Amino acid sequence: MVVIRLARGGAKDRPFFNIIVADSRSRRDGRFIERIGFHNPVANEKQERTRIALDRLNYWRGVGAQLSDSAAKIVKEFEKKAAA
Repeated sequence: MVVIRLARGGAKDRPFFNIIVADSRSRRDGRFIERIGFHNPVANEKQERTRIALDRLNYWRGVGAQLSDSAAKIVKEFEKKAAA
């Protein structure tokens, strides 16, 4: 099964997450199919906190990819902000 989930990057105490499309059997930070965005939870007001390619997100959802719980929360927040 294909999933849309977060892959952690960044330094200790400075997390940075890539939003990726991956096979569910691959490791969290391992092989992935496509990177469709990022989320920076420690971004200040001058930096971009989240960026997602909505066209690619909708494509992968359309072909049956499932969102992880944490990715779903971030996507929902991003879509709400983009609509405003």
